[in-house]
Amino acid sequence: MSKLSVVISAFNEEKNIEDALQSVSFADEIIVVDNSSTDDTAKIALKYTEKIYKRENNLMLNVNKNFGFTKATGEWILSLDADERVTPELKKEIESKLNELVEFDGYWIPRKNIIFNKWIEHSIWWPDYHLRLFRSGKGKFAQKHVHEYININGSTDYLESPLLHENYSHVSQYIQKMDKIYSENEVENMIKDGKRVVWQDAILYPLKDFTKTFFAQRGYKDGLHGLVLSIFQAFYAELVFAKMWEHQKFAEYNSQTFLQEILNVLRREGYELKHWVLSVKIDNEKKRLRKFAYKISRRINKRKILKNV
Repeated sequence: MSKLSVVISAFNEEKNIEDALQSVSFADEIIVVDNSSTDDTAKIALKYTEKIYKRENNLMLNVNKNFGFTKATGEWILSLDADERVTPELKKEIESKLNELVEFDGYWIPRKNIIFNKWIEHSIWWPDYHLRLFRSGKGKFAQKHVHEYININGSTDYLESPLLHENYSHVSQYIQKMDKIYSENEVENMIKDGKRVVWQDAILYPLKDFTKTFFAQRGYKDGLHGLVLSIFQAFYAELVFAKMWEHQKFAEYNSQTFLQEILNVLRREGYELKHWVLSVKIDNEKKRLRKFAYKISRRINKRKILKNV
């Protein structure tokens, strides 16, 4: 069987890292990049490996992950986060692949995101494929933004068994990451790309994100969890807008018709929202006649959307 190296980059993960390390104890080699943790992360990691490299903590997390890849000696590398666990089913599937003469250079692995004590089965949270298993020397992060995938120089395939991702256990944890990491990184990239925002985006950004996650991606099927997470996604979009607005020196906009302009935007977005509500009703309606009526209503509503573009 080909040799497997596991690479974990961690900062102050004493509560998570032991479970992650235990789940990959089958690997031939474990490499931990300690991002200058101030807790017992490195001490705990030492119980599982001596290959611990201390690095300066970097907001661009993938810089230190790439460094860890360069220290791996195995033919294959599994990139793991401290809050992820390799399930027994995934372990068997990985070992099976490493026993074969596979033609692929990387594998996408689904993640089961546990958020607020629940597996979130819809929207952006499932199957949430990430490219994590790859041949050494064939993959690395581009280091352009936080939520990027590993770039593979070669062909890829998909595994069936998931990683378990203990994603968020507290609301404050979710909000802090949204504010301090994800939105900051997205705004930085928008600025680099020369993008700007206009006042309408204060309404459009959150509305479109909520509509996408709750309706189009069926977040509603996760019940109250799905509703709250969709609202958080809308808040995240508003946060990105506000930070871009801050970058633009809080540019003022006002007019004698400002209220009417806002109402016009809301009216147009109301048609978009109605489109997705009708689409959900069509998907879930069992009675043919009622389903047909919803389709007619959606067709009429689409004409209004086109008229108001």
